[in-house]
Parts: sequence; structure tokens; C-alpha cells
Amino acid sequence: MSISKGDTVSWNTSQGETHGKAVRKRVSDFEFDGQTFKPTKDDPYWIVESEKSGKQAAHKESSLTRE
Repeated sequence: MSISKGDTVSWNTSQGETHGKAVRKRVSDFEFDGQTFKPTKDDPYWIVESEKSGKQAAHKESSLTRE
């Protein structure tokens, strides 16, 4: 699966499925919201923005579903 910037995606949270858009792909180690993330070439992270709250979060590409 290949996700591109601006794609509409969904992911699971403790509150259920959340929808939003892919904002930025990260392929090297980075810090976000006080946490350190270590993406790999095969499983990069995406900064996603919730369409409901507008908040951003980091998720592995493998945990996202393109809509």
C-alpha cells in the first residue's frame, strides 16, 4: 500500500475508527509530541490530521488505511 501526502486515511483508536488526511511522511528518526519515533524504510511513519478534531498524530504507514 502506498500513501501520498493529502490522501484521506483512517486508523483505529481506543475510541474507534478515526478519519483524516496524511500530512507528512517521515522516514528517519524524529520526535513528535514528546515521543521519539524510529521509522524504517519498509514502514515509515505519517503525521496525520484528524478530520474531527484537527489534532495531529504520528502513525506507522502499516496502521493506516487509504480511503
